[in-house]
Amino acid sequence: MTDLSTVAVGTELPALQVTFDRQRLVRYAGASGDFNPIHYSDHHARALGLAGCLAHGMLTMGVGLRVVTDWCVDPGRVRRYSVRFTKPVQVPDDDAGAVVHFTARVSAIEDAVATVAIDARCGEDKVLGAAVAEVSLA
Repeated sequence: MTDLSTVAVGTELPALQVTFDRQRLVRYAGASGDFNPIHYSDHHARALGLAGCLAHGMLTMGVGLRVVTDWCVDPGRVRRYSVRFTKPVQVPDDDAGAVVHFTARVSAIEDAVATVAIDARCGEDKVLGAAVAEVSLA
């Protein structure tokens, strides 16, 4: 368990690596009700001018917060979370899927609230921009 009393600006959170594959996308579609075919069909995605099947943005956003909740243990400590979608995660139709690397560090602390900046990359592509969570330390 993380001792939040020792958190300081610059504290790096443990990195998280998550594989997005077609099975994950179909499961998320079922849970969210978002059955847009660009999330499971290369044919439909390409018909719209996309390179191929894309992960749901909200799935990427939600998984990105795990780097914070795994660190602070109690998801109830997260007071605010926001991201800007910069590039969708393209998910190939193979066994390897697409690997997204999430890193984070504390960028500010004020009134016992840590601001955590999150970086999310799939290969060289930054998939979430301005991803910031506010976490209660008290």
